[in-house]
Amino acid sequence: MNITVEKLYEMRINNEPHTLLDIREVHELEVCSINGSIDIPMNTLPENIEKLSKEGPLVVMCHIGGRSAQVVNWLIQNGYNNALNLEGGISAWAQTIDSEMAQY
Repeated sequence: MNITVEKLYEMRINNEPHTLLDIREVHELEVCSINGSIDIPMNTLPENIEKLSKEGPLVVMCHIGGRSAQVVNWLIQNGYNNALNLEGGISAWAQTIDSEMAQY
């Protein structure tokens, strides 16, 4: 299941309940991030899965959407039917929603 950056932006400005999970590495987070995200690098998810809620949308984000798509599939296999892949990742967010955000 996917979600667009426009839909995520709409959810955020309307204060709709959701969790934004950023699975990028620390060096990527240092370049840019979205306020309020839960930052858990992809390779540490298995030992941190209990930090994630199965309630409400769980939007998974990476750089361009490939890693997050893999994580969404893994989360669904582990009972997180609320997991959504952010199409285009933070790159699409920077291009479409926040043009002042640093990009890499």
